[in-house]
Amino acid sequence: MKRSMMTRSMKYSLAGLVLLFTTAHFARAQDFTPAQMTAKAKARNVPEIPFDSAPNFLKLPPNLYLGEGIGVATNSKGHIFVYTRSQETRLFEFDRTGKYIREIGEGLYGFAFAHAVRVDAQDNIWAVDEGTNMVIKFNPQGRVTMLLGRRPEAVEGVVATPPAGTPEPPAKPYTFNRPTDVAWDAAGNIFVSDGYGNSRVVKYDKNGRYIASVGSKGPEPGKLNLPHSIAADAKGNVYVGTGATNESRSLTMI
Repeated sequence: MKRSMMTRSMKYSLAGLVLLFTTAHFARAQDFTPAQMTAKAKARNVPEIPFDSAPNFLKLPPNLYLGEGIGVATNSKGHIFVYTRSQETRLFEFDRTGKYIREIGEGLYGFAFAHAVRVDAQDNIWAVDEGTNMVIKFNPQGRVTMLLGRRPEAVEGVVATPPAGTPEPPAKPYTFNRPTDVAWDAAGNIFVSDGYGNSRVVKYDKNGRYIASVGSKGPEPGKLNLPHSIAADAKGNVYVGTGATNESRSLTMI
């Protein structure tokens, strides 16, 4: 992202930045020692990243308003994708100068409450929608090519609240509970942070076939407290940022 698009404030602080695993050992996270799972980062006096402010950078057509821009990403051309919440969830594309190009997925069934937008190495656009429990893949032309997750049907009615103390039901391979983000490794495997409800990370192959799941809700080592963002590096390591309301920082390497 250009420096001009950066801001000093973040909507969510990160209580922990967790290096979960290499992709080759995704299903073996429990093999690590307690000492490895509780190691803390020692970084201090980290400098601020300099940036320039560009007011009104995005140029919208008349009578079109941005609303709450909850997710932003860029592709190989420098085009900017903004996933917004307002009266309805919408996904907009702008060129590198901020000029409006198009809306993607207008009226899509999988759009209800935006959370993140990402662009992969092939310039496919991925929208993570917390409200519909879906991750939607668009090709560069803006056509839907893959769906992960499922939107609850209105005809099913409101799910009854279980009695206090009832154990959480096990998470299902292809069902999310308020997902938050998506990332990929060099092989194209897909990693979804299934955040607010299931507090886990789910791995799929490049075709969307379930491979494994790691994590569950809780403060204990090996568990996750609201996985809120996710990224993978060139070596196949997967990093998860956990959301919280305080200002603490930690780095756990497993």
